[in-house]
Amino acid sequence: MRLWGAGGLAEAMSTENFVSNQIFINGWVDGTSERSTTTLNPFNGEEVATIRNASQEDVDKAYATAAEVQKEWAAVPPVKKARILNKAAQVIEDNRDAIVELIRRESGSTALKANIEAGLAMASLREAATFPARITGQILPSNTPGKSNYVFREPLGVVGVISPWNFPFALSMRSVAPALACGNGVVLKPASDTPIVGGTLLAHIFEAAGLPTGLFNVVVGAGSEIGDYFVEHRIPRLISFTGSTPVGKQVGATATGGKYIKKVALELGGNAPMVVLSDADINKAVAAASMGSFLHQGQICMAVNRIIVEAPVYDQFLEGFAARVSKVAYGDQLDDATMVGPIVNDSQVESVSGKIDLAREQGARAVVSGPIEGRVIAPHVFADVTPDMELFREEIFGPVVGVVKADNEEHALELANDTEFGLSSAVFTEDLQRGINFARRVEAGMTHINDITVNDEAHVMFGGEKNSGLGRFNGEWAIDEFTTDHWVSVTTGTDAYPI
Repeated sequence: MRLWGAGGLAEAMSTENFVSNQIFINGWVDGTSERSTTTLNPFNGEEVATIRNASQEDVDKAYATAAEVQKEWAAVPPVKKARILNKAAQVIEDNRDAIVELIRRESGSTALKANIEAGLAMASLREAATFPARITGQILPSNTPGKSNYVFREPLGVVGVISPWNFPFALSMRSVAPALACGNGVVLKPASDTPIVGGTLLAHIFEAAGLPTGLFNVVVGAGSEIGDYFVEHRIPRLISFTGSTPVGKQVGATATGGKYIKKVALELGGNAPMVVLSDADINKAVAAASMGSFLHQGQICMAVNRIIVEAPVYDQFLEGFAARVSKVAYGDQLDDATMVGPIVNDSQVESVSGKIDLAREQGARAVVSGPIEGRVIAPHVFADVTPDMELFREEIFGPVVGVVKADNEEHALELANDTEFGLSSAVFTEDLQRGINFARRVEAGMTHINDITVNDEAHVMFGGEKNSGLGRFNGEWAIDEFTTDHWVSVTTGTDAYPI
């Protein structure tokens, strides 16, 4: 199904125009698997689309097609690559309302979250549009007379992208756009809960922007059928994966331990601490904690999982935080007043519900709690959480947060670092130098002073430490990830070769 003619996008499209029942391999085609994926509105179960899945043979076609077209794409002048990427961003902007509505319907996003996500995707494209003119090499001296050393930055070839269901549109685009900008072909496998906004929606957008057909392909399918095959395939030179740490470990092992060794970029789970020091502006900290904990139902790798508060202001913070959270509206994500919508699927509801029950059993004190109705879990706040509780140790991925009392600043730092994860973090203090000193000792890829842990800017590096991943996304760091160095030497002198 082609939505636009040769003249480009004629007019703003409706949500239905962006929904496809096909996969995208050198154009719109039916998958050849015996299975299908049906994607639903998480709140009411209404069907968004049913897509015939891709088989392993379809994965072969997708990778082969991308590899063939990539040879020509790599030679396309930077200005032409940039023009296509900027046009893709314009397609999103021209159709923002329809795209936001689709994100809300398929991923259970509120209006606030869906608009943030659309903005992030546009920013990724516009930043990536600068990459083709920013890819540079080096000329290095040689110890051999008459010899010159050149180091060229070349495209990897084909990149395989596996994206998650929580911010599917933005997190797919965060890998796809820079990979294309650096001269690569791309095959995208979106999460089965969000195959439209995390997958085929991007195909519609790039098709409208004039990207060469076949350079970018989308395969929808179950991990049990094509997951490992997608990663271990001989063609992709890098697998970019965003998702949980357990699955990320498996992806990394498969990519580096199989027959065809390849690079990996892994953005994995988190257990973000937000530290409130004794001199913090408590009102600002309360507002940030609410946003950071409950945006998109807490289903964000950067979401505030643990709020660590110095003892002198613990009670004051807890009182203000509980009062604010108790007023947060929850329910149908398509109601613009809703701030906390549905959890993505039943298994995730079961997981989060289990964490709530266990928190009570382990002695955490519930200061805010509410009903669980269908897939909607009302915001929950637990106080007096201790390091031996699961609520402290595990990523929650739901509208639940624990508050921890710290004896002093050093104890707060110890608590913040007491985790296997190290993605994002935050610290609140009115003394900025104190904040910087504290932030630099946090074992995380990102620490924000007087701001929420949920931060992403397309030109600033994004990534974690420890079990939160490998590699860096965004800006010049993305250029490094999606290109490779090639040493080419030229000898013009005459040398004696003794053998």
